[in-house]
Amino acid sequence: MKIIFQINIIILLIITFRHTNLEAKDIIIDKSGAITSIKQALGLCQNGDRLIIKKGYYKERDIEINKSVQITGEDFPVVDAEFKSGLFHIKADDVRIEGLIIKNTAMSFVAEYAGIKIDSAKNCIIKGNKILYNYFGVYIAFGADCKIEDNIIVGRQSKSETTSGNGVHLWYSKNITISNNKISNQRDGIYLEFSQNSAIDNNISENNLRYGLHFMFSHRCVYNGNTFRNNVGGVAVMYTKYIHMYNNKFENNWGPASYGLLLKDITDSEIKYNLFHENSTAIYLENSVRLLIEHNNITDNGWALKIKSNSTDNDFVNNNFINNTFDVATGSKRNYVTFRKNYWSKYSGYDLNRDGYGDVPYKPVGLFSAIVENNSPAMILLRSLFIQILEVAEKIVPSITPVDLEDESPLMRSVR
Repeated sequence: MKIIFQINIIILLIITFRHTNLEAKDIIIDKSGAITSIKQALGLCQNGDRLIIKKGYYKERDIEINKSVQITGEDFPVVDAEFKSGLFHIKADDVRIEGLIIKNTAMSFVAEYAGIKIDSAKNCIIKGNKILYNYFGVYIAFGADCKIEDNIIVGRQSKSETTSGNGVHLWYSKNITISNNKISNQRDGIYLEFSQNSAIDNNISENNLRYGLHFMFSHRCVYNGNTFRNNVGGVAVMYTKYIHMYNNKFENNWGPASYGLLLKDITDSEIKYNLFHENSTAIYLENSVRLLIEHNNITDNGWALKIKSNSTDNDFVNNNFINNTFDVATGSKRNYVTFRKNYWSKYSGYDLNRDGYGDVPYKPVGLFSAIVENNSPAMILLRSLFIQILEVAEKIVPSITPVDLEDESPLMRSVR
């Protein structure tokens, strides 16, 4: 009896091994072969199989993936939806799509047509694809533990935000990694809503119709080493806690409603070691509380900072403010933030005891900045002698600018 039991166990192990290993196979998709379409291959494959698409042009759409498979392209085969519908719709865990040109999904106001849509799946990898001229590039809804890496995502160059989707779009997802992608010509380059604990690293998001990055209600995410450049609105982050933004570049975001970084209703977060260069407004704060803004280079912007009076308990320390037209603008005569140990290129004080800090506090809100904040046409007087005289008078006897908004220990040299 014992021998029969052991034999049954061995047979069961052999069957299990065959099903998990030996039956996994490669399926070749080739226009001149036996299997000529991706849908045909998906109908024949099993979990664990690899679908290899040979170089060619495949006119397919609404490709539903409900098995855990790997789809790999050789020499970047083209999968074209011909602007009629969506393309890949992933509904299974552990799917990988790599090495394809995925293009030309339809535009819709009621359907989220995407080059690749991941729907309630986890552990999927989208890597090394060229995702071109689609409504949404990659769309993830209720996904988890997925990776979007090394893709080129280019929108269809629509002139309207309403006729363009986002490059990478997350909705109610968690633990997503978005890294080393190049995204352009979409509505928002990267968009997150109700998505938590994700990492957005080393992406380039530029020339988008609205924001290079846009997220709301997406707590505990890390944004590191990204470049957000030449976007119409810059970057907007809203209604979120515990974010960490390190080593990013916010560059050349110009326009009357454009910002390097707009922070609205952000709390308990860190913004460190970033570059803000040539933006209309480098950083805008509204109703944002308990932020540490440290070791950033804020250079050659219109306004370095715009701070609304409802933003409190924020700490600006060891930042470089260099060659900005205006350093700080605020709509309040009272101060609810702290500035300490920052370098200001406009500071003209002295350091008699040679400790590296100015002996006279620096007041970053100028009279003309306060005037322009309430009366924008006054900008025509910028650089005039009359304004320069008023600025000197305001420093001696403050009447409009907030008296207590100052850096008590301004650095004499920039922070390295």
